[in-house]
Amino acid sequence: MGLLKSTAIVSTMTMVSRVLGLARDMVFTQIFGAGAGTDAFLVAFKIPNFLRRLFAEGAFSPAFVPVVTEYKQQRNHTEVHELVGRTAGTLGLILLAVTTVAIIAAPVVVGIFATGFLLNYPDKFDLTVQMLRITFPYILFISLTALAGSVLNVYGKFAVPALTPVFLNILLILAAVFLAPLMAEPVTALAWGVFIAGIVQLAFQIPFMAKLGLLGRPRWGWDHEGVRRIVKLMIPGIFGSAVMQINLLLDTVIASFLITGSVTWLYLSDRMMELPLGVLGIALATVILPALSRKHADANPRDFSHTIDWALRWVLLVGMPSAVGLAVLSGPIISTLFQHGQFSANDVRMAQLSLMAYSFGILGFIAVKVLAPGYFARQDTKSPVRIGVIAMVVNMVCNIAFVVPMVMLDFTGPHTGLAMATTVSSFVNAGLLLRGLWKSGVYQPDAGWGRLFVQVILANSVMLAVLWGMSGHLDTWLSAGVLMRSGWLAGIVLVGAVVYFAMLWLLGLRLHQLRRPAESAR
Repeated sequence: MGLLKSTAIVSTMTMVSRVLGLARDMVFTQIFGAGAGTDAFLVAFKIPNFLRRLFAEGAFSPAFVPVVTEYKQQRNHTEVHELVGRTAGTLGLILLAVTTVAIIAAPVVVGIFATGFLLNYPDKFDLTVQMLRITFPYILFISLTALAGSVLNVYGKFAVPALTPVFLNILLILAAVFLAPLMAEPVTALAWGVFIAGIVQLAFQIPFMAKLGLLGRPRWGWDHEGVRRIVKLMIPGIFGSAVMQINLLLDTVIASFLITGSVTWLYLSDRMMELPLGVLGIALATVILPALSRKHADANPRDFSHTIDWALRWVLLVGMPSAVGLAVLSGPIISTLFQHGQFSANDVRMAQLSLMAYSFGILGFIAVKVLAPGYFARQDTKSPVRIGVIAMVVNMVCNIAFVVPMVMLDFTGPHTGLAMATTVSSFVNAGLLLRGLWKSGVYQPDAGWGRLFVQVILANSVMLAVLWGMSGHLDTWLSAGVLMRSGWLAGIVLVGAVVYFAMLWLLGLRLHQLRRPAESAR
């Protein structure tokens, strides 16, 4: 299966999941608003997600996929089966121990992640602790789900792992609508939705693992050669992921000191930013990591470089209009999707500020997703760690440099400074990753970048003018009805997309030229 076709499959499945995720967030804001309960749940959900990104996405998958790919390419099926079973058993037991400790020490964990709740909002703190004890086992289930998904990706089964997150969104919507009215504290229904979703997502992938003949009894495998290699690769990866998650932790800690609603405003704007990140960035990263791992195992550096170049062209082609669109339409998007029920016009304005700040970083966020596999596929997890440390320091410095003056000057939305800092650090991270691949000779740009850059800039400039002229003033959106907002936003997005791709065509760019990496077209 070609890389573009595989990317399209993952993008489509991811789009389904993200659209349901938006529906989920719309339900949340309508039922719970941007109040203390929502803030508490988002922190209780963010903590297991912190470890999910640490163990599952941040460190485990980049270490696991290259080793499994090598086993698949160079060894027999029995050895692959043994590696998967030993890895599952080892990962599962470690995470079971971590989960047990976290449930017991939930007040301490929440105190670290949301210090402002502990010091200033005791009721919000107690509610967060209560929900964390329900949500934390999610890390165990979702990490094993990530293991199964990584195996399926290695075998070219991209659709199933990409579709799996749909169950989280569906179950959270059902919990908010049907379970919440039955609970003494309605928002705790969302915590139970997370717990159940972890089990369902893992169960969904088990039959597909069995079909590959790779579903066996998980066993402790610390002495297994493949497991040891994975752990060795994970150690710097864990540190690097921890660096990135410390950024998020610091954001949450600072936001917990700001006015009620700040956590929710940041969350919603981050969710909107993650739509193009997931549809393009994560989809590309999911597809190219196994492909790059195969090319590295086959000692094919030329095709390795071509694959990275192909992915970066798509980052520019789709990432830049996504950034422009989110920046210009930030207010209309937030108003259309979330201005219902308990979510007020002021909430719209506050979330708009952070979404605009995040939108400028989309190219950096997506580029990091594409460039990091260039290291992981070569089983180099140390270089991204060094770069991540630099990005973390930049983010921390910018957090203080942006937020503190905003608070002192009584800026309306100081949470915006956190989004601005994240954007700056994303470009630092992406720039250093690209520089490392370029200087080491792993990546050498193919011809045509100058022409492509001019074409994309000109097309985006025309699209920006059209979107700006059509979007109007935010007050108009705030006073309009739901149907009018929805129809107008859909029309503007459609016109913007048509204008962008029409301009690319007029400027001589044909998308079929980017269907595959350069080496396959020769």
